[in-house]
Amino acid sequence: MPPRRPAVKFFPTMIRGRVFAKDRNRMDHPIAQPLRSHRAPGPLTGRVAVPGDKSISHRALMFGALAIGETRITGLLTGEDVLRTAAAMRALGAEVTRDPDGIWRVAGRGIGGLTEPADVLDMGNSGTAARLLCGILSTHPLFAVMTGDASLRGRPMRRVTDPLSKTGAQFMTREGGRLPMAIRGATDALPLEYRVPVPSAQVKSAVLLAGLNAPGITRVEEPEATRDHSENMLRHFGADVTVETVGNGRVITLVGQPELRAADVVVPGDPSSAAFPLVAALLVPGSRLTIPAVGLNPLRNGLLTTLLEMGADVTVRNQRMEGGEPVGDLDVGHSQLRAVDVPWDRAPSMIDEYPVLAVAASMAVGSTRMNGLRELRVKESDRLNATAALLTANGVKVEIDGDDMIVHGTGKPPAGGGLVATHMDHRIAMSALVLGLVTDQPVTADDAGFIETSFTDFIGLMNGAGADLRAP
Repeated sequence: MPPRRPAVKFFPTMIRGRVFAKDRNRMDHPIAQPLRSHRAPGPLTGRVAVPGDKSISHRALMFGALAIGETRITGLLTGEDVLRTAAAMRALGAEVTRDPDGIWRVAGRGIGGLTEPADVLDMGNSGTAARLLCGILSTHPLFAVMTGDASLRGRPMRRVTDPLSKTGAQFMTREGGRLPMAIRGATDALPLEYRVPVPSAQVKSAVLLAGLNAPGITRVEEPEATRDHSENMLRHFGADVTVETVGNGRVITLVGQPELRAADVVVPGDPSSAAFPLVAALLVPGSRLTIPAVGLNPLRNGLLTTLLEMGADVTVRNQRMEGGEPVGDLDVGHSQLRAVDVPWDRAPSMIDEYPVLAVAASMAVGSTRMNGLRELRVKESDRLNATAALLTANGVKVEIDGDDMIVHGTGKPPAGGGLVATHMDHRIAMSALVLGLVTDQPVTADDAGFIETSFTDFIGLMNGAGADLRAP
């Protein structure tokens, strides 16, 4: 067995994962940090414990701030996106602290008890934090201004501000409904009844969060079921929430103005982060990895379902419930994958995992078609085109047909050797680096600094398992 590379931090001088020029101290002017992935010198082995689930981490901080009493959070993701949420909750009057043992404590203000922030709320790169916070602020009678980095300022917000305006809140944005945004929350908020036009857990959650401080019943209908972390956590904190299945979708009903009670939260490992070591172990010959304590929410397991259909050697062990969420340990071994047709209705359960699934498909035998990827166009980057460009730059044949992507795999490692434009997107960067572990020539991500927004110490953990990621 080859010696393991030390689990060292790659970025020695940074502000939450970013290095800045002396005269450029804003988030939209970081110095690019390229990273190169070389063919793994041997199998990937051992245990890779992924960071806490980002979606649940955001919500744990927000619901803790809206509850009465002190909420203790174990396993919170400490990536930059979540730290922005923690800072926003402090700015709105909640006490948010971290103990030396890593446990976070949130002393909440209660529903309707948030205070007006003294400064602009900077949400960095996090679309989840920005959109969910719009929901909270829309029904609190206060004024706030929200901004983010260059990537977030280019992402659409009208999908949440349009329905939230019907609570009585006022939103002033740049052209196209983009950040920066000024928000004047409703004084006498109205509950909403809203049908989500496209599958979006963020829009659904924003409407439910708005309903917390509105009298009466808030009702959200989603045509396709999306991740239900908000519903699970609302129940965990004592809200009256009911869910009815209607066809492929659901109707969620919330009774407004509950008294949320502080409740401890154990954050499981993020399945979207686990996707990268999982796919790496499937592709690198001889590998056998264990990824412990990964969230197995059935509305988040589309990637696992797809990989199993492709012939992946993945076993789920030690299944249990933690904080209202199913959790298990993944045992992953190298596999020869075969192409599949991924149905459009699976997209909501794996929307963040398509770039790394495309990498897996590049090593499968045959052509994999991924259907219904419209939502990929409005992520941190246009992930549909960015993923296709990632593969094309490294010798993989790929097509985009409307909202579908077809990856033509040969069952053999692609040529590699490409420079991948990451577009400030952490998942594009990590997908490129996973691909480089099996290509004939190294793969370079033009900027890996944004990986820290979701997967702290990704480089150290992967190198510790036998990968070869280093600065060019």
